[in-house]
Amino acid sequence: MASVPSESSTAAEQAAWLARNAVDCLPADGLERKLAAGRPLRVKLGIDPTAADIHLGFTVVLQKLREFQDLGHKVVLIVGDYTARVGDPSGRSSTRPVLEPAQIDANAATFADQALQVLDADPARLEIRFNGEWLDMTMADLFGLLRTATVAQILERDDFAKRLASNQPISLLELLYPLLQGYDSVAVGADVELGATDQKFNLLLARDVQRAYGQPEQVIMTLPLLLGTDGARKMSKSLDNYIGVTDTAVQMYGRTLSIPDSALENWYSMLLGTEPPAALGPRDAKRALARAIVQRFHDRAAAAAAEEDFDRVHVRRQAPDQMPVVAVGADGGTVHLPALLGRAFGVSTSDARRSLAQGAVRLDGEPVTALDLPGSELDGRVLQLGKRRFARLRLDGDQDPGVSGAPAGAPGPERT
Repeated sequence: MASVPSESSTAAEQAAWLARNAVDCLPADGLERKLAAGRPLRVKLGIDPTAADIHLGFTVVLQKLREFQDLGHKVVLIVGDYTARVGDPSGRSSTRPVLEPAQIDANAATFADQALQVLDADPARLEIRFNGEWLDMTMADLFGLLRTATVAQILERDDFAKRLASNQPISLLELLYPLLQGYDSVAVGADVELGATDQKFNLLLARDVQRAYGQPEQVIMTLPLLLGTDGARKMSKSLDNYIGVTDTAVQMYGRTLSIPDSALENWYSMLLGTEPPAALGPRDAKRALARAIVQRFHDRAAAAAAEEDFDRVHVRRQAPDQMPVVAVGADGGTVHLPALLGRAFGVSTSDARRSLAQGAVRLDGEPVTALDLPGSELDGRVLQLGKRRFARLRLDGDQDPGVSGAPAGAPGPERT
């Protein structure tokens, strides 16, 4: 493995370091030649705000951007408030649903702050742009952009070719997406563009667009995809197999422990840049990984507390220190437990009755099967559903400032 270079290292040494864990770095000698120019490069990443949060999969490419920053280069982070209105077809077997502009704008507002958990915020090394600045273009400008590529060229894209072969529809709007992303590179004068492996077509097409506008062509670098918590598909919000960078320490820790053993090598490599410790079995390797992830986005104390919380709930089968508070009524009258379980954990009445009958509902650790109980007997007690859902019960109006936390139904680990 190449040693960590400094700003005074040679262009060849810097290029070898930056490309060490990339899948593609094209053209082959392009990055070294760009670095040899001796000026700060403009290194581009575009993110479409189709969801409110950045997940760990995004941090893989963000960390690569940080490496460029640490060598003195400038990252240009493009928030795709306009391309999100089209929808990236990468890896899609069908047209993406259209998001409302207000939702896109709300998501975009959170992205920059979250990215700064990884990137250096120094204005000399970071520029944040919204592509609505230049994609709100005239028809004449749009026609000029459309002339830079052919229909055959766009349809060569693997996603489109597969959909055509299976008679799945492709909207004209989707065909525009790669060109719009390519024009982003023109607008910001990108020297290098980063993306995941499923972005390779878009990144290469941007070189053609830049050439058509008389600009030097960017170098492209693709990085591997982080597997989701299911260990089978890429991490994605739409697949609900993600960990968000704004998740609580407890959520990060528990969800990391839920990954299958087969995903350990991918997660260690993508997130920590190492291999799983050879001396540790899968269980302890996951714990070490979970601590490292929590420490990265929170701190060491939060990682230790999250591990203790996990052990308390899932090993010692005790209630967590923090849990949500659920009101049971102000008068202490009869409380119908299936309805209470529905309010506390979002389960249906039939599922609540089934859980009660199966002994999966507990009060202060003791199984309860009754459908109705006096509210006065519930005040202050811990209601538990299954192994990992807890809520503190209070009569309406009672206060317990020391009890708070994630929603009662917040997901926990699926396997350890």
